[in-house]
Amino acid sequence: MTTGQDRKRPGRPPGPSDTRERILAVARDLFARNGFDNTSIRSIAGGAGVDAALVHHYFGTKTQLFAAAIHIPIDPMTVIGPLRDVPVDQIGHVLPALLLPLWDSEMGKGFIATLRSLLAGSDVSMVRSFLQDVITAEVGGRVDDPPGTGRIRVQFVASQLVGVVMARYILELEPFKSLPVEQIAKTIAPNLQRYLTGDLPGLG
Repeated sequence: MTTGQDRKRPGRPPGPSDTRERILAVARDLFARNGFDNTSIRSIAGGAGVDAALVHHYFGTKTQLFAAAIHIPIDPMTVIGPLRDVPVDQIGHVLPALLLPLWDSEMGKGFIATLRSLLAGSDVSMVRSFLQDVITAEVGGRVDDPPGTGRIRVQFVASQLVGVVMARYILELEPFKSLPVEQIAKTIAPNLQRYLTGDLPGLG
């Protein structure tokens, strides 16, 4: 005999672990095929055969779901969000001061491991989409001067930061690997700021 306690809760299919993994699998596929902007929580839920509310229940926001889909151990918006309150002429200085200590932390080890996996796998399109759809949307519009240069300015910044990750954490070049994070952040900050707000050859 089925009691009230035995009945499934509405919207909660059996096997929560399987359901979570099914949502992640669909999310990875849709993010890779359609990009971050063109993938909705509703479409992911539909593909996984669950209610959209259940996706939010397991993962929270779309950026948190994206982070889970590519195994980034932190919500990207914890870094991107604070930049909204940073004056444009300071973003290049604040960004490395936020990222370098994070990459050097225990949590950062998970990020580096994920990056190694992505570089060796086929999920690069997801990261490219996230960079173009989210980072550029958040920062690019603020540095789009002259008009039309915001996207490439953000990509110049990304190239510098990816270079730091490669040299310090992937290739582990010495003495760069052992430099204090504050020294690296202060050294690259003026260059990042120039990419964002300075004159760049051939732009404009």
